[in-house]
Amino acid sequence: MKLKIKPFFDHPTYTLTYVVYHEDSRDAVVIDPVLDYDPSSSKVSQKSFDEVCQFVDSHKLNLLYVLETHAHADHLSSSQYFKAKYPNIKIAIGENIKKVQEVFKDIFNLGSGFKTDGSQFDILLKDNEVLNAGTLKFKVINTPGHTPACVSYLIEDALFAGDTLFMPDYGTGRCDFPAGDASIMYQSITKLYNLPDSTRVFVGHDYQPGGRGVEFETSIGEQKNKNIQLNSKVTKEEYVSFREKKDKTLAAPRLLLPSVQVNIHAGQFPSPDSNGVKYLKIPIR
Repeated sequence: MKLKIKPFFDHPTYTLTYVVYHEDSRDAVVIDPVLDYDPSSSKVSQKSFDEVCQFVDSHKLNLLYVLETHAHADHLSSSQYFKAKYPNIKIAIGENIKKVQEVFKDIFNLGSGFKTDGSQFDILLKDNEVLNAGTLKFKVINTPGHTPACVSYLIEDALFAGDTLFMPDYGTGRCDFPAGDASIMYQSITKLYNLPDSTRVFVGHDYQPGGRGVEFETSIGEQKNKNIQLNSKVTKEEYVSFREKKDKTLAAPRLLLPSVQVNIHAGQFPSPDSNGVKYLKIPIR
């Protein structure tokens, strides 16, 4: 297969979006797309979305899916914008999104009208399921820990790890969000480390430690040898202790509250109020 991978980096949220496509058939998916959102004005814009669409259209790709690795807490998903522009597209996420919906329904007091059965998404994916996207075939690997619903996608030798693994000089995803668990994260990463060392790993974020340039591709072998938080020599007890202490020092993501509300609803904003305006909830602590 002539597999091609095009990355897009959103600097305000340090997010990597990927378009994965077959060079001959032009079948394609987009993984973890970003919708631009300015919290100070609560204004939405489409720069990141438009950049991906320009690439898709200029390469005449047949875009079939938006694949979400989880309900992101640091950026809003543009999945519904893709669905509006490309009517045949479907939005897929791990089936454990239902657990995340249950947690945040209570936190945001979303009321009886908010469903926690994952029905906002077109497809709920099971662990080890193979998703056919035309000529592309992705294996779904449950990798909870950052959230209960996190999954990684494996196609050929390419793994899209979301917020589970970052570049080796940064480490792993945080585990202090509601229902996150560092012990479970260790188990998930250990499962990924059982993949061949040559497996390419494409990360969901790059925070550019030390001010270096953007990097997004590593390998299972490199992670096992060099990941500063969890390499093959680190025990479960050492990792959990480190991760839990580290997470206590981290500030909440800048877009946490708007992101989660939109992303557990498959990228949809709440229905308009009687004045025609849509509102997000911001709890006061």
